Amino acid sequence: MGIDRRTFLANSLQTGGSAIAAAICSALFATGCSTKQTLQVRVLKGSIPVPLISSLQHALPTDTSVKLIPASQLATLFESINRNGSPTSSSRWKWRRTPSNPAPPADLMTLGDAWLSQAIADGLIQPLDVSQFNLELSPPWNALVQRDDSGQLDPQGKIWGIPYSWGTTALVYNPRRFKSLGWKPTDWSDLWRPELKGRISLLDNPRETIGLTLKYLGYSYNQENLNEISDLAPALKALDRQALLYSSTQYLQPLIEGDSWIAVGWSTDILPILQRYGLNAIIPQSGTSLWANVWVHPTPLSADTALNPAIVPWIDRFWAPEFAKQLSHLSDTVSPLLTGLSREEIPESVLKNPVKLPVQEILNRSEFLLPLSAETNEMLQKLWQQMRSHG
Repeated sequence: MGIDRRTFLANSLQTGGSAIAAAICSALFATGCSTKQTLQVRVLKGSIPVPLISSLQHALPTDTSVKLIPASQLATLFESINRNGSPTSSSRWKWRRTPSNPAPPADLMTLGDAWLSQAIADGLIQPLDVSQFNLELSPPWNALVQRDDSGQLDPQGKIWGIPYSWGTTALVYNPRRFKSLGWKPTDWSDLWRPELKGRISLLDNPRETIGLTLKYLGYSYNQENLNEISDLAPALKALDRQALLYSSTQYLQPLIEGDSWIAVGWSTDILPILQRYGLNAIIPQSGTSLWANVWVHPTPLSADTALNPAIVPWIDRFWAPEFAKQLSHLSDTVSPLLTGLSREEIPESVLKNPVKLPVQEILNRSEFLLPLSAETNEMLQKLWQQMRSHG
């Protein structure tokens, strides 16, 4: 169960409220609402299970309370610090400090790894001194967040964020439909089978959809020089002819209603609905794309603003072994710490869920979506337009 809006009642109480309001505040946060310091955290709704909130509070200094500000989408979190009005996947937005919108950036914020490059390049976040934290970022986590000042991967660069959970892109399907076909999907190549024409829901996302096609053809999600792959454009057009629809938000509804038989989607969307609707999900054998939720420090409005010291124990708690195991058990994501543990140390509930935590062989063939060159991004968009055009 994720954090819902009711959990944040304490954060919206006005100072000087009633004794009942104060009691609610005290019940939710052990130190109450009237403390000397506040750690303000913008967080992706559902990424922190409710039972773990008190553990996070107890990790902080006794004179510090937490103000959690939830957002339902990663794009909304990015927009909350995007003062330059740069385009996002959902809209074009410009932040201005006005009497009706006075809130400064938070001390800490969830950011999807896909937004890291733009946030760094636009100066929206600040690097973190990893030596202050009681954690060790090993591969692939250090490589994911170690960037130069333009947001490109750099093994000598600064650390711009600390991953705290990750997930997968999966195939989810209706087993009753596939029973009549006499086979079950196992890999991306199944999406090109003629019996699935007009029955597939694809993500409205070029990196994911062109990426899975590259994987099907034996290449990397992060392949450069796309113009040199002669069979890519024909494969994309063939996949488009298979598609019922493209959507990054409504792709599960047609599957539930029976209009589509199989869909490409993200594990955090898929896992909660499998049992309820009698659906199955798999990670393709050739590997898939991975994504991470990352703690970042938004650039303060004033250069004189000091780093809130409570950031350090907050992040450290996510990398404490027992907390990491509980996070992985209680949520639909996995802690980065678990990728370095033996199978005996990983909670059984996680081991039994290969969509949440793929077997090591598949995980080794999976990839994060890394920054591409400007030329490759341009070619990616060109291929996407050609794929979707029906003229």
